[in-house]
Amino acid sequence: MAKWSKEECNCAIIYTLSVVGGKWKWLIMYKLSENGVLRYGELKRVLPLITHKMLSQQLKELEVEQLVYRKEYQQIPPKVEYSLTDKGRTLLPIMDLMSQWGSENRPPGISPGDN
Repeated sequence: MAKWSKEECNCAIIYTLSVVGGKWKWLIMYKLSENGVLRYGELKRVLPLITHKMLSQQLKELEVEQLVYRKEYQQIPPKVEYSLTDKGRTLLPIMDLMSQWGSENRPPGISPGDN
């Protein structure tokens, strides 16, 4: 996803979209909110349709924005865990509202397990 220019980011909605826009960032944060802490492989397992390249890229972008915390353990084999930061957790009420809206406006015949 192309980033917005500095001039365009004077709008709060555009700024928010520049930080958390795209198909995967909300889903990554949702899975982290559900589970607290997940390793890279666990995230890949709960998001099977995301490619390794995309997951890695999205996690890096979320880390740069300080929405996701990456903890690396100095051991063999390497171990890395991801969790939401305090700033990331401020988006949880928005996720709850998105979930509520989706439940209320989902087309008939599509059950929650179909997504």
